[in-house]
Parts: sequence; structure tokens; C-alpha cells
Amino acid sequence: MADRTSTPERILDASRRLFNEKGYAATTLAEIAASVGIAPGNLTYHFPTKRDLVAELERRMRETVRAGRERSGRGDVADEYVERVLLSMNHAWENRFFLRDYAQFTNNPDALRRDPDMAADLEQLHSLLRRMQKDGLFRRDLDFDLRVLARSLWIVSRYWMDHLREMEGLDQVTWADQERGFQHHFGVLLPYLTASARRDLESAVVRVASKLAVEEERNNHD
Repeated sequence: MADRTSTPERILDASRRLFNEKGYAATTLAEIAASVGIAPGNLTYHFPTKRDLVAELERRMRETVRAGRERSGRGDVADEYVERVLLSMNHAWENRFFLRDYAQFTNNPDALRRDPDMAADLEQLHSLLRRMQKDGLFRRDLDFDLRVLARSLWIVSRYWMDHLREMEGLDQVTWADQERGFQHHFGVLLPYLTASARRDLESAVVRVASKLAVEEERNNHD
């Protein structure tokens, strides 16, 4: 069957992949065009410069992240928490060039000091922890600052993907890699929770794994 993906979509997919693999500065428009199998002029018809490519990738990235936040608050807190952490890890991996190379394609090198979507993600994580606290999932014999805990957990899940790239040299990640990320995340969180809450979160991870396996099986048959 012929590939019906539009040329702009193929260009954007190839750009993201090459920017992630090689870096923004080291990737040329000619190289992106060759990866897509089109002439350089065809590429620049859709995206005249590399900066135009980044602008569209950034727009889509932020749109996806914001849509994920809007879906929150609609289910079991354990399931929502695990889905939120997984979304954060996926976002960090799929767009790893964006944060790594940001100063190379922006006129404002200080722009990420208070990125609004990062701040909103951290606040959503804090809100989930407050919801868990309200539901009685935290141990009552421990005295701790919930905002400090939220920040620590956000750092673990956000930078786990950098660890996979920088320390383990991975060029792609699997659920097994993400599951290890959850182990580190839970290494911080679970000691604060009641026994039943720990079981609920661990079961939520199992449910996510089953859901991903079903989706992979479906994709393999498509």
C-alpha cells in the first residue's frame, strides 16, 4: 500500500528524528530532504528554513502537552498519576532536541528559565499529589513539604530520559526503559504512601503495561 502521509508530515517526522539524533546545528535541510526522499526545493517550499521546522515542531509539542493536561482529573487518581508520568517521559524523549539545542535556534537564550508548559506540568503533578493527600493516600506519621516532593518527582521523571540518552547511549526507548524510570520515580514517592496506596500505584503501572501491549499488537496487525 502506498504511503499516504503528506509531504509536510514526512518532513516534520524526519526533522524531529534527525534533530534528536544529530542535533539542530549538525542537521542540514539537504539531509532532511534526502531522508524524506524529496528534492531540497520541495522541502523549502513547505518550510523555507530550519527555524520554520522548529517553530512547527514546537507548536505541535506544546499543543500535545496542553491537550494531555486538559484530559486530567477524569479518572482514578492512581491511573491518572501513572499516565501523567508516562506522558512526561514520552514528551521528554520525543522532543529531546528541543531543550538540548534551544539556544541554537532562538533569539532569546533566557526563554527556558520559566517555560510556561514546564511550569504547568509541575503544577499539575503537585495538584495530583494534593488530590492523593486529600484522599488519605499519604502516611500520617510523616511530616514533609508536598511541593518539595512534587519538584523532586518531576526532576526524576523529566531527566530519566536524558539519562537513557547520555549515560546509556540509547537511540530509542522501550516500555522496559520507561518501567525502569517508574522504579526510580517510585523510589522517591512510595515511602510516603500507605501500603494500600502503594499497591494501587503499582497496579496502575501493570494496567498501563497491558494497555501498551494491546496497542502494540494492534499496530503490528495494521
